[in-house]
Amino acid sequence: MDFAEYLSCDATALARHVAQGNVAASELLALALSQHRRVHGDVNAVVRLMESEARSQISSGLLDGPFGGVPFLIKDGVQDYAGVPTTYGSRSMTGYVPQRHAHVVERYLKAGLVIFGKTNLPEFAIRGVTDPALFGRTNNPWDLTRTPGGSSGGAAAAVAAGIVPMAAGNDGGGSLRIPAACCGLFALRPSRGRVSSGPGIGEVWFGASSEGVISRSVRDSALALDVLQGAEPGDPFVIAPPSKPYAQAMLREPGRLRIGFTSVSPIGTEVHPEAVRAVSQAASLLERLGHHVEEAAPQIDGAALAQSYLHMYFGQIPAAVARAKTLGARERDLELMNRILVTLGRSVSAVEMTSQLNRWNAYSRSLAAFHARYDLLLTPTLAAPPIKHGTGDPSSFEKSVFGFLLNTGVLGMLARLGVLDSTVQKIATENLRYVPFTQLSNLTGTPSMSVPLYWTADGLPLGVQFVGPFGSEDRLLQLARQLEEAQPWFDRVSPLAR
Repeated sequence: MDFAEYLSCDATALARHVAQGNVAASELLALALSQHRRVHGDVNAVVRLMESEARSQISSGLLDGPFGGVPFLIKDGVQDYAGVPTTYGSRSMTGYVPQRHAHVVERYLKAGLVIFGKTNLPEFAIRGVTDPALFGRTNNPWDLTRTPGGSSGGAAAAVAAGIVPMAAGNDGGGSLRIPAACCGLFALRPSRGRVSSGPGIGEVWFGASSEGVISRSVRDSALALDVLQGAEPGDPFVIAPPSKPYAQAMLREPGRLRIGFTSVSPIGTEVHPEAVRAVSQAASLLERLGHHVEEAAPQIDGAALAQSYLHMYFGQIPAAVARAKTLGARERDLELMNRILVTLGRSVSAVEMTSQLNRWNAYSRSLAAFHARYDLLLTPTLAAPPIKHGTGDPSSFEKSVFGFLLNTGVLGMLARLGVLDSTVQKIATENLRYVPFTQLSNLTGTPSMSVPLYWTADGLPLGVQFVGPFGSEDRLLQLARQLEEAQPWFDRVSPLAR
């Protein structure tokens, strides 16, 4: 098999070639490694190679499963691989070497996926761009001056650059859907509890985060969800399994769906005309396919939901740092902005944090009321095309001021007194300005997906998002397959991939 044929196959097709003896797993690994080396200087998607582990897996013959022999990449956060450092993109975590696999890694290996590396992410996976000081920024294969999104930006860039047909990620605020939308790929975020995040963690980000993959084909994502779904002993709760495997369920027609759509930012910020156009064209396509589509949105205070999300977000950094310290990390090894977030997060009282977490239930019930009328919600995934590197970052002056306040201890005092509330609000708004649509699914625990149906006038991908009721992954996959057939995207690859 040459690289052109490798690029023309999704993971399902590659596994079939291996099973039929048309190509060896070692040949596929060689193609993946060769493409990684060719594009690495441009995209910086893979930050840790695990070639020896991959070759050991192949030589052991442990390639049974639906993806037997397919090269694969995992994210350098949550997805622990025994004996290999999990850094979370942070210098503070470079000494952490887990002693056992995460459940998701065990399942990927059992499915026959050949894990040969780890992908880049922002420090502690808390940004919608991928630019850690530890490994350097990852570039979007469609335009190297732009971000591939985050936090699973390395995974998306690796797929869009043709290194692998599918890569692992996770999604605590849009971290699968955002990079998929930036890179012209498909991603489905499963319902809360659908996939185990153990054993090291019970619920990542209070259950806001889910494990999944970024892929070029819907059938790969459906089959990957079959591999991943199901609780493990000790998980916080167990949700009902699907009535039939997702790879089978997706083949059914979705029927005539009622779909509400909106392009209005829930936090009142600007939405780029291209993002509005992406939703409008998706709505027209859905109507041509026979679905009932009308403008409608859940009755949810988007600004309040953003505040609830950001309180969780601010609270997670001090907790992650506290955990890192037990593993030998030093707080001064954190990036400046994350040290600032640690200080701000420590100023939030337990009462306020609990109050914000309690509001998640209200958002879930409001979204459920919407789904009583509409099967799905359609929105932009991003409020703008993939942004240029550095867009929205604090200025050098702001960083120097914050750094001075942090190092003198004044920042913590001001935060506790509430003096910085307006500044924190500004930072929060800037962080969510380009990604205001994705957090709804995370706080409500509902499944959602980004579908690559639109490219801008400049040739940049810009996905649209669908949100479904809790447990409706099968319906989302059915619609995704229908859209994939009506408006194929698989062969639309970045110039860098070829």
